[in-house]
Amino acid sequence: MSTVDYTDGLHQLADGVWAWLQPDGGWGLSNAGLVDGGGQSLLVDTQFDLPRTRRMLAAMAAVTAGSPIRHAVNTHGNGDHCYGNELLDPAVRIWAAPEAGAHLQAESPQLLATLMSADFGPQLSAYLHRAFGAFEFTGITGRLPDSPVTADTDLAVGSRTVRLLRLGPAHTYGDVAVYVPDSGVVFAGDLLFIGGTPIMWAGPAGSWIAALHRLLELDAEHYVPGHGPVTDAAGVREVIEYLAHVEAGAAELHARGRTAEQAAAEIDLGRFAGWGNPERVVINVDSCYRALDPAHPEPDVLALFGGMARWRA
Repeated sequence: MSTVDYTDGLHQLADGVWAWLQPDGGWGLSNAGLVDGGGQSLLVDTQFDLPRTRRMLAAMAAVTAGSPIRHAVNTHGNGDHCYGNELLDPAVRIWAAPEAGAHLQAESPQLLATLMSADFGPQLSAYLHRAFGAFEFTGITGRLPDSPVTADTDLAVGSRTVRLLRLGPAHTYGDVAVYVPDSGVVFAGDLLFIGGTPIMWAGPAGSWIAALHRLLELDAEHYVPGHGPVTDAAGVREVIEYLAHVEAGAAELHARGRTAEQAAAEIDLGRFAGWGNPERVVINVDSCYRALDPAHPEPDVLALFGGMARWRA
């Protein structure tokens, strides 16, 4: 595993490359990155709300004062990686897969603010507040990405090249990883959760596993996950093993006639049971069932959160 300390704040990984880390990596506590190309910089992801994004940008100011941010990448459309976009200079180009913008529009900050103020009963409301109660969703404009990543793309960031890798569908329908070839650093977004349970909103598992094998082919020294500590190839392989384990368990229980929620309750997570938020298996099994049965309904996010609350109970 990586030797980078898992502490809150900015960590230099290589010459001109930093990771912004937020322990413990649970719901909404996402990582980000900064690449200084000499005279200009690229930012990988913003944060779940404006106060956290301001804090991150302030910590990066010692670098960005001399190398202003000219490009940003949203690795996908979940709000914890893009709700802070509006705090970037209007001249900054924000790169993302086209699906990420659609995702951001569908799951807007206003929607989350509404959900947090609604009463869904004690069990589900308590779960939502444990997951998202520390964040401020009111007052966010929700700036959309403006530069689509439809294929692997090389960006000139000052004097260095940064490669955007169009991967998935996997975690979502529009996942992008950021590779800095001259430093051996990959910012994987939520293709990687380290120490916490991955979330498969899109899948299928085989597509996500293929994306992770592409990351392994880069033979990077540091893989920065969307959540959790910086890792190396061993951490990437562990996520592959988790996805394969859940995919196999879901297929077996689907063949035995179990519903998706029943299967999530019955799967033996084995050595993965100690990862954070193991109840996310409810989402992951539901995605596996969609791959097994085209008639399986598209995800109902609120219903899946209800399933996770019941799983924990």
